[in-house]
Amino acid sequence: MAIETKIEGDKLIITCDLEEPKPSVSGKTLVVASTRGNIKTSCMIEGKPLTIGLNAYIYKD
Repeated sequence: MAIETKIEGDKLIITCDLEEPKPSVSGKTLVVASTRGNIKTSCMIEGKPLTIGLNAYIYKD
């Protein structure tokens, strides 16, 4: 999954690709975007890379 991050002022902006909804491990939701764990980004805070874990999902009907 492609993910881009940037800091503008006091805002963190995350842009990521949406995927076809897929069932989560629990089966309760459909995942539409995920980093599948934590990833280091190119954004720096106090000289250290920012790490992000992202999950975007919808509830199943």
